[in-house]
Amino acid sequence: MAVELAPELLEILACPNCHGGLAVDHDRDELVCTSPDCGLAYPVRDGIPVLLVDEARSPQRPGERPEE
Repeated sequence: MAVELAPELLEILACPNCHGGLAVDHDRDELVCTSPDCGLAYPVRDGIPVLLVDEARSPQRPGERPEE
């Protein structure tokens, strides 16, 4: 399912963790924090962003193994 959010909505949404901007990752159906210090990825379920830190996926750092 593709993430389809109005550009106006994407402009006002912010990362609940660090208040940085969010960008759409269409491959994973997520909103990803654009702050290099944060980078949390929030799922979009049924077209609704789930902006809860507890639901967010942590970014993979260079040299780290993916979570299993």
